[in-house]
Amino acid sequence: MAVIENSISPTSEGYQSNRAGMLAQIARVNAVVGRTVAASELSKKRFHERGQLLPRERIALLLDAGAPFLELSALAGYCLDTPDPEKSIPGGGTIAGIGFVSGVRCMVTASDSGIEAGSLQPMGLDKRLRSQEIALENKLPSVQLVESAGANLMRYRVEDFIRGGTTFRNLALLSAAGLPVITVTHGSSTAGGAYQTGLSDYIVMVRGRTRAFLAGPPLLKAATGEIATEEELGGAEMHTSISGLGDYLAEDDREALGIARQIVADLNWDRAQPVTGEPPRAPLYDAEELLGIMPMDHKRPVDMKQIIARILDGSEFLEFGANYGPATVCGYGRINGHAIGIITNNGPLDPNGANKATHFIQACCQSHTPILYLNNTTGYMVGKAYEEAGMIKHGSKMIQAVTNATVPQI
Repeated sequence: MAVIENSISPTSEGYQSNRAGMLAQIARVNAVVGRTVAASELSKKRFHERGQLLPRERIALLLDAGAPFLELSALAGYCLDTPDPEKSIPGGGTIAGIGFVSGVRCMVTASDSGIEAGSLQPMGLDKRLRSQEIALENKLPSVQLVESAGANLMRYRVEDFIRGGTTFRNLALLSAAGLPVITVTHGSSTAGGAYQTGLSDYIVMVRGRTRAFLAGPPLLKAATGEIATEEELGGAEMHTSISGLGDYLAEDDREALGIARQIVADLNWDRAQPVTGEPPRAPLYDAEELLGIMPMDHKRPVDMKQIIARILDGSEFLEFGANYGPATVCGYGRINGHAIGIITNNGPLDPNGANKATHFIQACCQSHTPILYLNNTTGYMVGKAYEEAGMIKHGSKMIQAVTNATVPQI
């Protein structure tokens, strides 16, 4: 096989001219992308005053420190917001890229809420659709950091309704393909955009900041006459304790991102990048103490989390939907280093508890995580209120989930 001979002279005038020209073009591209970053950072003071992080600060905390991040479609929408190339702010109102979260290669998208409250800019829908397409084709879990005012109505077209619906269809396709979608709702996720949160497999909400509803207070009052606050309609506390939309309640952006990283770590997903971690650890509490925790009188209550604490590595447990159907306890941990999902009860199963257990079983099947049942319940709740709330329906769905589970069940 012949070796190609070098015919390039790096010291020649032509070479040096080409090199200078190419560096100038690269600098021009970087300057345009940097203009978008700078525009978002103009909101830094306002974000920090209300205890929030900027979108790129959120991404930095989500990703593994020092690991590569490949940003995608950074020039989307260039010169479509304004024909002046010196004033255009590209990016489509969204940041997208591929990076490592807890050692797992993920598709990461974030509303660029530092610019026009995260409303979608020209080409923003195209960028979102393309990122979903890449995730589906390359079998990547997705992490969404949501805080958006929705569509920019000043530039909205009827056709965008169709493509906007396609983003929701794609979220359903990702989930059906066994590719988890984890969403941190940092702020607004309203109207049609509420389904960006609702169609996710794992949902983290931030106390006092999350807003997820189909109609805000002004529209609600105009349409029905009902008066309600944003917190009552779609706050994090309501959704994690009453509606069940939210699975995890965080106090601030940092805690929410930490929970998202833990969710990805517990997916039992094939890691493209090794994670340096501790070897399997013993529980913090002696397993022998299990002998004295369970009462001899089966009518006496027992806190099953005390049982869990004596079987999991380091007694560490990431609870799922803690405030929704709280008598039913679901969550993730590790036993001898192996990821496992746990379902148990501190009382009878009510409709919310059965609904939560069904969701959790499906999530474990999606991430190929075995399930350990620690049985401690008298069964499904009875009574008029529980029948009206759909106890039979939700109980049946749970039975179906247990029966059709595709992972080992212990």
